[in-house]
Amino acid sequence: MAQTTAQQRTELLARQLLQAEKGVLSLAPTAGQQPALEAPTYSIALPEKLTPDGPWSVFRSASSPFQLVSTYPPPADHVRTLYDNLEYSAAKFPHMPYLGNRMRDDKGRLLPYTWMTYAQASDIRTAIGSGLLQLGVQPKAGVGIYSVNCKEWLLFDSALHAYSMVSVPLYDTLGPDAVEFIANHAELAAVGVSAAVLPTILTCLPRCPGIRLLVVWGATGPLPDPPAGVNCRLVTLDAVEQLGRRHPRAHVPPKPSDTATLCYTSGTTGQPKGAVLTHANLIANAAGTSTLLPDSAPGDRHLSYLPLAHIYERVNIVLLTYMGAAIGFYSGNVQELLDDVVTLKPQIFVSVPRLWNRIHDRVMLAVQTGSPLARALFERAYAHKKAALARGDPVGGRWGRLYDRLVFSKIRAKLGGELKYMISGASPISEEVMSFLRICFGATVLEGYGMTEAACTISTTRTDDLTTGHVGAPNPAVEVKLVDLPEMGYTSRDSPYPRGEICVRGPSIFAGYYKDEVQTRDVLDADGWLHTGDVGAWLEGGRLKIIDRKKNIFKLAQGEYIAPEKIENTYSRSPMVLQAFVYGDSLRSQLVAVVVPDPEVLLPWAKERAIEGGLKELCENPHVVDAVFKSMQEQAREAQLRGFEQVHAIHLHPEPFSVDNDLLTPTFKLKRPQAKARFQDHLDAMYAQMPSTS
Repeated sequence: MAQTTAQQRTELLARQLLQAEKGVLSLAPTAGQQPALEAPTYSIALPEKLTPDGPWSVFRSASSPFQLVSTYPPPADHVRTLYDNLEYSAAKFPHMPYLGNRMRDDKGRLLPYTWMTYAQASDIRTAIGSGLLQLGVQPKAGVGIYSVNCKEWLLFDSALHAYSMVSVPLYDTLGPDAVEFIANHAELAAVGVSAAVLPTILTCLPRCPGIRLLVVWGATGPLPDPPAGVNCRLVTLDAVEQLGRRHPRAHVPPKPSDTATLCYTSGTTGQPKGAVLTHANLIANAAGTSTLLPDSAPGDRHLSYLPLAHIYERVNIVLLTYMGAAIGFYSGNVQELLDDVVTLKPQIFVSVPRLWNRIHDRVMLAVQTGSPLARALFERAYAHKKAALARGDPVGGRWGRLYDRLVFSKIRAKLGGELKYMISGASPISEEVMSFLRICFGATVLEGYGMTEAACTISTTRTDDLTTGHVGAPNPAVEVKLVDLPEMGYTSRDSPYPRGEICVRGPSIFAGYYKDEVQTRDVLDADGWLHTGDVGAWLEGGRLKIIDRKKNIFKLAQGEYIAPEKIENTYSRSPMVLQAFVYGDSLRSQLVAVVVPDPEVLLPWAKERAIEGGLKELCENPHVVDAVFKSMQEQAREAQLRGFEQVHAIHLHPEPFSVDNDLLTPTFKLKRPQAKARFQDHLDAMYAQMPSTS
């Protein structure tokens, strides 16, 4: 017995020393107790400041607790810029496929992918960059990229980095006003533009005097002349490449601290803001993520269809280039996206919940409309795999492998059948859909959380963590802490989980907003912490869960940002509306609203139509609800609200929001957390009557 007790004490001491080495100490069981199985630890708590009694409130990835990742592991630890990134891969994978695209035959049918190697891409970007210098574009100049995803986008971007120019991407969906603002704010000297959006930028040129060069790709005929009186030259990308071959220039490598890109946010509440991201920022974020994909290999294929103007796909490409992946661009038509997927057979598929939801709905609809035998087999297979997942077994044993061959192989073939990783980001994915992807496709399914100002990823679920309902542990390139928000009722002392605003620090955090010190100070504090405005909670094992939004801006499932005050103000202009509370669930693509009708309008309106009852009874009358809803729709049309800004259902509430009922602040601002809690049942009921996705 004495030997057993001594052995237990030795084992307990060893465990405590190992935990201390990781930066964590915990209470241990007594010598007479059998040690319980410990839950996995994905992030480590550390003190923010070295004081004797300070809180251990800063969390880092358990894979890198002592030093934040700033570049790749050896032998690529010299890679510090986007220029270095391609140089490294072109030398390591010169003959491997890098950029792929699909052409069409004479009848418009899509052909198989054709590929450009890493060495070929490196050579072409040098020629393009040399041509830009020959045409007068200087290092440090801001150069726009206005195009849908394609190999030309990436070659042009790589050329800019080889000669220390600053890349400024513009969404190909932007209209003239936004293009004009960004072009002037970023002081663009040139823009690379696809023929599809060339007419839009041509209309902007008279008001964008700084743009002296447009480099065009995808044109099928002669280029148009610039507008009269505009001093701007139009040339094709092929012509720039040929010019560069006649006048080759040595590379002008950027420094890690140099600005790599100005990434403009959507500007829901005003003009777009340009996030200044350095080469060091982007490499650090990609390097941190690279440690989380152990099964990736050179030659893995990736379908690029998410907009390259967004930081999500931008950093995906940085990472995939380092990995030696083959990047196939979608054909440009989202209606043909699944055909692109089946043709490419990707190993890595990065997308957003909206697409995952559609895949889920299509599969489930096919199951429900199939034969009773097929439906019964699917349901049995699904239940078996789901139970195995709950036990931490993604395979499901012998029966799981059998079901994979009999049932799920046909579903997997719809996405090419070779997936290793399915990665979701940009907005939250439901637990149901995440489990569905794991069961049906057999890939490692990860969810990430991030933002432009952090150069993309802040946290990611880990490959061995099969739980859902959270966004994982910090990216090894950043550290995360939660800051108390007492006005919203969130503090680090909350039980069972600490809660607060998510703040992030590390080598991937942006330098600030371009030409906007005021808004930079709003989000970056003196200690270098980026205040995200999102509210999180720490779950067991150091997993982060997003639970709220500090600022009154939120995302819907398709990734659109919503400013509810603007929408509420629009609807409040209806004579029948006294107050409105607009709400959006980030797992859904529609808005709903709780509306207080104006009794001075509604009561006489009802009397004229012989509709009986007081205000409470009228609020429950479907004819009244319909009339109020139609009056709101008229206001939405007048204000030209976009489709995703319009509510799809309303609940009428007879009692006005007030300070007394704790729904308004003393300055008469709506208390959103309290309103959400007060009306949660009604919000849930409205969503329950809608389709789950759109």
